[in-house]
Amino acid sequence: MASLKEMRNRISSVKATQKITKAMQMVAAAKLRRSQDAAEAARPYARRLASVIANLATGVSGDGAPALLAGTGRDDRHLVVVAAADRGLAGGFTSSIVRASRAHIDGLIAQGKDVKIVCVGKKVTAQLRRLYAGRIVENFDLSAYRQLTLSVAQPIADVVTKLYEAGDIDVVTLFYSRFKSVVQQIPTALQLIPAVVEGGEVASGPAAVYEYEPSEEAILETLLPRNLTVQILSALLDNMAGFYASQMTAMDNATRNAGDMIKRYTLEYNRSRQAQITKELIEIISGAEAV
Repeated sequence: MASLKEMRNRISSVKATQKITKAMQMVAAAKLRRSQDAAEAARPYARRLASVIANLATGVSGDGAPALLAGTGRDDRHLVVVAAADRGLAGGFTSSIVRASRAHIDGLIAQGKDVKIVCVGKKVTAQLRRLYAGRIVENFDLSAYRQLTLSVAQPIADVVTKLYEAGDIDVVTLFYSRFKSVVQQIPTALQLIPAVVEGGEVASGPAAVYEYEPSEEAILETLLPRNLTVQILSALLDNMAGFYASQMTAMDNATRNAGDMIKRYTLEYNRSRQAQITKELIEIISGAEAV
């Protein structure tokens, strides 16, 4: 059994840890609100851009369709972009995204597909490197960025576009965590290339006829690369909100667990101290009686 001094040191150590986890919970809660606002503010623009592209795509088909929209016509070479967190202490946030991406990657490999991986976040890189070191073509560290903007997502989109234009990949899939609520973040797979066309506006009356200048193809050639960047940025913002929500929950659980440990250790300490006092009293009384 531990001595009373060891037990006092243990209680003091757990109390210090509890102060740290409580502080981290409060910091995560403050950052969650800003991150959630940023993620929700980015969604209308992303939806509107997707709607414009969907309306333009209805008038484009055949050989005139842009490459990012039509695809290569093959399904042999895949690029999987996995985006998660650069830091830990957030429960299973990163692990849930990695599990979803691993299931997808393993399924493609089992089908004989050529798979390449782009990692966004240090934690993702560390986990996937152990299994797919030879398939990782690029990794990004976002810990140096204090705020996520298009300039942060652009280098990732440039790598994807470069690989696609070089003919090294046919399909691009992005894995991230979609922020739904403080207690629920959903690992999500989003196909970036070929672009998934959906969300076009449906008019209630007769369909309007639009004349575009320049042509639909020329507009799409400009909008599709921008849409790729916007979709990646929206995913990164969702990830950040989900990370702080998971961290806040994890630190709250850690603080509660530390409180339970302090109560248990304090009870053990009091029992041991009482037993030691009782033992000393018995020895004193026994010695007095012997005299």
